[in-house]
Amino acid sequence: MSDLLARHRAVMPSWLSLYYETPIEIVSGKGNRVVDAEGKTYLDFFAGIVTNTLGYDVAEVREAVEAQLARGVVHTSTLYLLRGQVELAEKIARLSAIPDAKVFFTNSGTEANETALLLATCARGTDQVLAMRNSYHGRSYGTIAVTGNRGWKNSSLSPLNVHYLHGTDRDRPAFAALSDAAYVEACVADLRDVLATATAPDVACLIAEPVQGVGGFATAPDGLLAAYKEVLDEHGILFVADEVQTGWGRTGSNFWGIENHGVAPDAMTFAKGLGNGFAIGGVVARGDLMDGLTANGVATFGGNPVSTAAANATLDYLLDHDLQANAARQGALVLERLAPLAELSSVGAVRGRGLMFAVDMVDPGSGAPSPTLAAAVLERTRRLGLLVGKGGLHGHTLRMAPPLTLSAEEAAEGAAILVEAITGVDSAAG
Repeated sequence: MSDLLARHRAVMPSWLSLYYETPIEIVSGKGNRVVDAEGKTYLDFFAGIVTNTLGYDVAEVREAVEAQLARGVVHTSTLYLLRGQVELAEKIARLSAIPDAKVFFTNSGTEANETALLLATCARGTDQVLAMRNSYHGRSYGTIAVTGNRGWKNSSLSPLNVHYLHGTDRDRPAFAALSDAAYVEACVADLRDVLATATAPDVACLIAEPVQGVGGFATAPDGLLAAYKEVLDEHGILFVADEVQTGWGRTGSNFWGIENHGVAPDAMTFAKGLGNGFAIGGVVARGDLMDGLTANGVATFGGNPVSTAAANATLDYLLDHDLQANAARQGALVLERLAPLAELSSVGAVRGRGLMFAVDMVDPGSGAPSPTLAAAVLERTRRLGLLVGKGGLHGHTLRMAPPLTLSAEEAAEGAAILVEAITGVDSAAG
């Protein structure tokens, strides 16, 4: 393992971070468990960064991919008709509830968000975009520009003119004492003020995650984005929901995260969980918005035959097995087990929705965010046989998003390990 780590560091960029003091190599998986190169088995509560929706070695997905490979066609490009792509687009358009929806496929969430920003700025004839503080939308030039998390911004240079809104910063002194209703009112007043003072008359869109993924699964109060959209509609500003981490029923309460706000967006972006590990992303938008680009367009690899075979099988499986309902059941079980952790001096908050849940680690004395304690919990969960993620504005949040196929027994097992690891770190922190 040390040899592979040395080789990695020699040829991979220094900013390509690895988890754990001694990084692991995952070599196999079955169900919701994976095995590393040393033979240790882990229950996976992070799913390849919210990507392995169904877990590992799922027969239906494997067989769909193998059938496509057996035909000998891995790639043709969008210059030719692709049956699997059309079938997948029909399903997503129907599920989106967007009127006259059309779908464009990409390779990733980053590329999907780039496409959505292109659609909006072209439709509105402006480079002005609204985004949320603490957000993350990708690692490309344009998506970094609308990312409201300094830890992920490499450059101040931008192709867009971006203004950031409030939404998940209830813990800030200005808002800490407010009720949900008062906080929404304050946020909407700030939006109106931004439009009145900081922007020129034409703004292209607001892009927002219903649950901020890299931001530590931070969530705005239900209804805030609907209140924002009322203001946006007054100005003709488009709304883009970034569903890269929240789509496909993961929040439990709805199929799309934005539905928790009662909003019908003009466009939604998606990726990650759709292909159960195969690279696929895309945009679903109103037909007139999607058709609004005037120059030629093509996606060399977007929606290729193999990825769409995997995605069709994944989407059919999660709908046939009602995994949205399972996310609601198992997420409630996990959160019930984790809730008492909020009483610990090193835990700032426990939150979640469906199979997206998080724990903030803080300094026991000052209450300040503690990335050090979060890293300590990460190490303990690994030793105890559980894989979890990390995020948040300060890198102090443990974030978990298990496969939607998680069983009640696995939910209880993972929750117990989390409780043991966090309690142990809290005791050591004194």
